[in-house]
Amino acid sequence: MKEYKRYYPNAPIQGDLVIKFYQSGDQIRGYVRKVAERGADDAIFPGEEMQPAAAFVLADSHQEGGTVWVEMTEGIVWKDEWGTLTY
Repeated sequence: MKEYKRYYPNAPIQGDLVIKFYQSGDQIRGYVRKVAERGADDAIFPGEEMQPAAAFVLADSHQEGGTVWVEMTEGIVWKDEWGTLTY
């Protein structure tokens, strides 16, 4: 199982990836962004919402040695099938 870190503001550093999950109707959707240097805009790819499984695959394929953080908006609960979430 893959290991991911729970997102905290200002914790990710340049090059880390953040998966943000949110509720969209009755589904959990997400997007992936790459943290840029301070003062620059983060890169969001592919720029559209996706299902959790697709978000994890995208983040894992673009990780490049950095950390993958998971940000969950209100109402989203971690599912064990996604991997291990550390604090």
